[in-house]
Amino acid sequence: MIEIQPPMPEQPPTETVVDMIRRSARVAPEKEALVCGATRLTWAQFDARVNRVANALIARGIRKGDRVAMLGPNSAAYAELFIGALRAGACIVPLATMAASEAVERMLADCGARFFALADAYRDLAAPFLDKLSLHRVAFDFEAEGFEPYEAMLASAAETDPMVPVGFADPVNLIYSSGTTGTPKGILHNHWMRAAQMDRVHANEYDAPDTRTLLSTPLYSNTTIVAFLPTLVGGGTVVLMEKFDARGYLELVEREKITHTMLVPVQYKRIMDVPDFDSFDLSTMRVKFSTSAPLRADVKDDVLARFPGKLTEYYGLTEGGGVTVLPAHDFPDKLHTVGKPAPNCEIVLIDETGKPVAPGEIGEICGRSPTMMAGYFGRDDLTADYIWRDAAGKVYFRSGDMGRFDEDGFLILSDRKKDMIISGGLNIYADDLERVLLADPDVTDAAVIGVPSEQWGETPLGLVVTRAGATRTVGQICADANARLGKSQRLSGVEFREVLPRSSIGKILKRELRAPYWAGQPA
Repeated sequence: MIEIQPPMPEQPPTETVVDMIRRSARVAPEKEALVCGATRLTWAQFDARVNRVANALIARGIRKGDRVAMLGPNSAAYAELFIGALRAGACIVPLATMAASEAVERMLADCGARFFALADAYRDLAAPFLDKLSLHRVAFDFEAEGFEPYEAMLASAAETDPMVPVGFADPVNLIYSSGTTGTPKGILHNHWMRAAQMDRVHANEYDAPDTRTLLSTPLYSNTTIVAFLPTLVGGGTVVLMEKFDARGYLELVEREKITHTMLVPVQYKRIMDVPDFDSFDLSTMRVKFSTSAPLRADVKDDVLARFPGKLTEYYGLTEGGGVTVLPAHDFPDKLHTVGKPAPNCEIVLIDETGKPVAPGEIGEICGRSPTMMAGYFGRDDLTADYIWRDAAGKVYFRSGDMGRFDEDGFLILSDRKKDMIISGGLNIYADDLERVLLADPDVTDAAVIGVPSEQWGETPLGLVVTRAGATRTVGQICADANARLGKSQRLSGVEFREVLPRSSIGKILKRELRAPYWAGQPA
């Protein structure tokens, strides 16, 4: 694997998140650690169940570094298995529930998982490949031949901590960035990366005595994990929503006296659009975070005006590297930006030749920080392509995003990540959708772009050129393509084009294609 040496933070971590969370359980055992639906667990109860998970995994042959895969919605069991696997020294592989069945199968094969936990809600998704799996299978919430019930697994395990030694170089999690038709690309995070992220625990008040964090995005997403782990490390309470809905979210904030939350832009929009939003008591909220996609300036302004508490926006990638932070409550005149580089983070903007651009000019965003992935799992070639080195040889990650710094050092994004659409906070890679469209015998050329969506922020639209004599409608072509795509990838529509604009070297000019749809949209 290519060696990536992140810069050293001012205060380097001295222990892993496993040790940090272990300590939280000792500090306040009677305090609530986890709430999900009707399940409420104190830290003592959560810690005991996490130990049972760890011991059960070890008893089933799981060793340090082995991959433990999960497919299911947010639940108390999912959270227990997540932390329990880490305590056993294993590497968590949280699989995207919105991926196509074939993609999930490829991810399991790619990571070489030795353990697979499945929830009833996604049995149909897993059905096509279940018989091919030669690994231990556990059912979170159902009974079926070939599956060990989750609670039965825990019942036979000890509550004592196995105290498996875990080092900074050991893997924490493997997150797949492409839940689609292409080759899986697994982002590998080690314990150093996750421990370095815990510098935000005190800075963001996760360690306050009354911290209660509401998480409504799925635990397979890094968006959720970067709030889930700090809350546990700070000794707070995690409140999980199995499935997001705006009114239910507001009811939980009021009932559970929520102090912290992490949301994606489309969720903020839906929450603020609830007709009687102002009737809810949200006074306990102290800190709100937004990430995964740029939050529109007008939505930020509305959140600041009507939703109590601070609003902080993060710009960054699951791979890590460049990170910017915008405390919107402190900079109401900078809502069109994504903030300044985070502490210990270096960002360089480069041109097409790989040279840094002049101040004020637009360039590709490259970044390095103490929080950088270990690499793409088993794919040194992809890792090498992702790296840019400065004149001193320091490693930066290329984002594919374009931006510029204003005169005050705030980063302004000027274009979307190349060929990627962010819909409802989830990444959709246009190339994967285009491959499906181009496999259609009636399609000779295709491009997929993101277009505005009131519901999702943006949504994928297919633009196709068809062969002479083709008679099928755009609706038929769209339906056939969607039948081969995962739920989160599906095209909102297809439009015919006579020709697609291309550059002198043959690249489709997607910026030209997008322009008419985004004209007049709020900044």
